[in-house]
Amino acid sequence: MMSLVIRALVEDDARSLFFSLTDPGLVGRAILDPPMNTYETVARGGEYRPEWSWVAVRDGQVVARAAFWGGPDDEVPRVLEWFDFTDRTAAVELLRTIPHRADYELLLPPDWRGDPTVRAAARARLDAAQEAGYHTPVERYHYLWTPECGLPERPGRLTFRPEPDDAAVLAMLRRVHEDSLDGHTSRSVATGGVALAAQEELDHLRWCASPRDWWRLAYTSDGQPVGFHAPVINQGMPVIGTIGVVPEQRGCGYGYDLLVEGTHQLVTEGAERIAASTDVENRPMAAAFTRAGYPILHHRHRLTPP
Repeated sequence: MMSLVIRALVEDDARSLFFSLTDPGLVGRAILDPPMNTYETVARGGEYRPEWSWVAVRDGQVVARAAFWGGPDDEVPRVLEWFDFTDRTAAVELLRTIPHRADYELLLPPDWRGDPTVRAAARARLDAAQEAGYHTPVERYHYLWTPECGLPERPGRLTFRPEPDDAAVLAMLRRVHEDSLDGHTSRSVATGGVALAAQEELDHLRWCASPRDWWRLAYTSDGQPVGFHAPVINQGMPVIGTIGVVPEQRGCGYGYDLLVEGTHQLVTEGAERIAASTDVENRPMAAAFTRAGYPILHHRHRLTPP
């Protein structure tokens, strides 16, 4: 077997070398609509940096590729979005060699388990990533609301208030992160406690390219705190960013109220497409999305890096 060469791409060969790998496009970014389903460097109007894009080459042929994404001001990548290969051994070595560390996110069609070919493609990537040290896989539903879905009626049970004080928002986030059903939040809590999870959430919301005054704290008619929601703009896309209900108010279906309010708020701001996601295991929130008319666009598997 020929020796394996692993290297980052450079601007001159980035796109041609990246797409020299033969891949049927059954899973991953390839299943998205244009222009989200293609690799292009920042210098050519895309979103990927050659230094964050890597290939494994054997006998002059690209046999594995990986590309990380990050915002324009990020100093380190935020997510591994592309991971494809024709040589599993090379793919595992590629992930082990790359110096970057970010969650791996694999996109899958909604019926991926029912198609043996798609299921095999997904399983191959997930298994290779786990062999390379990625762990704690979480499967999420990803939704896309459009006007054709219909605008759900506001239940009218809650009062929503903007909160200019970050300390008050952080205090509410600490409450809603207690015993959370969200896998990412639970992982952060297990790693560094509720305070760390809340701070990470706040940092992410402040990173998003949307006004801070979109954030809302929710209260009952008699002034009891219920939770928090933050519609945001993420990667240029309107998104239901955060929804959380404090422990003592759970079981009343308030997650739906928060979701509906966030939807109305984004529509008022001109949104014609709204993305959202929740863990498959978070059944109450998944039920709220179904009730609000959000169709499942695809599934996402997210794995933590070593």
